[in-house]
Amino acid sequence: MADREIALIVGVGGGLSASLARLFHKEGMRVALASRHPEKLSALAAETDAKAYGCDASDPESVEALFAAVEADSGAPNLVVYNASNRARGPVEELDPEAVRTVLMISCFGGFLVAQAAAKRMIPQGSGTILLTGASASVKGYPNSSSFAMGKFGLRGLAQSLARELQPKNIHVGHFVIDGGIMVAADDERTVARGEDGTLHPDAIADSYLHVHRQHRSSWSWEMELRPWVENF
Repeated sequence: MADREIALIVGVGGGLSASLARLFHKEGMRVALASRHPEKLSALAAETDAKAYGCDASDPESVEALFAAVEADSGAPNLVVYNASNRARGPVEELDPEAVRTVLMISCFGGFLVAQAAAKRMIPQGSGTILLTGASASVKGYPNSSSFAMGKFGLRGLAQSLARELQPKNIHVGHFVIDGGIMVAADDERTVARGEDGTLHPDAIADSYLHVHRQHRSSWSWEMELRPWVENF
């Protein structure tokens, strides 16, 4: 199908990104999956009729090679989701500077590289959607989590700036503040402790991503906060 949507998800694991892949496939999109370890995506790729690619999102050449490969195999993606993240926990005086550098390179700089590569292809097309995954740390800096806050605050700033720059060019940029833990499994210790619907269900989050992607451009939102009904603000 010449008009079939092409969705690229960068930073794919077994949680939210897997739910996104399944939903996009169900919606009839051609799906591309990118991870530092693409060999771990074989089952999901088979389930969603997708192709898995290796990519270090913090490396400009790797990101450009990813987009070139997807473009050659399927066409330029018109929906790109950045879901990669990293963190280094601990008191600020004990943090390893190199570990913090890695956090910033993956959580923030990688988002820039992927968004830039997407924009280069979407601007000539005159349309597209770029969605970036944030966290509670996008708006709240917690103790012993300074590196994560820096990375997620930076990603949010990137999203806001790109929304103002690219939305007038018919490219929808969205940022999601995932304010709470994402459910891993129904019998997971945290899921049980939090009670019914106390953690975010990845399929429900994916529905919101699709909703933002499908929004009419007369009523675009650049950011959406998602949290369980029992989560503290």
